[in-house]
Amino acid sequence: MDNKVKYWLELSDYDFDTALAMLNSKRFLYVGFMCHQTIEKIFKAYFTSLKSEPAPYSHSLSYIAKKAGFYDLFLEEQKDFIDQIEPLNIEARYPSYKERLLKSLTYEKCHEIIERTKEMQKWIKEKL
Repeated sequence: MDNKVKYWLELSDYDFDTALAMLNSKRFLYVGFMCHQTIEKIFKAYFTSLKSEPAPYSHSLSYIAKKAGFYDLFLEEQKDFIDQIEPLNIEARYPSYKERLLKSLTYEKCHEIIERTKEMQKWIKEKL
């Protein structure tokens, strides 16, 4: 496996483990953020495996997937999941969004996000 792909893959795994730790410690705001980071980095691993250029400096999941040419491979439910977690990267960073976001992130909701993140990460890994 290419070193750049391996680099992104290892970061994705690390971020997923961090998301699990945040769930276990009930730090729900950061579950969503770390799940976004997990997907962003696995997308960058896949991007790097497909292209002869560095992954884009972007946090937009749909942009990365479209630029690499694999967005159209997703099922509608996968696209919906990308749309669901895309804002969690930004909203977790800014205080004005945190309170509203915290109200929507229950243990159950975060557990669902973790499971869907794990599924998408596995789906990409199978393509690497």
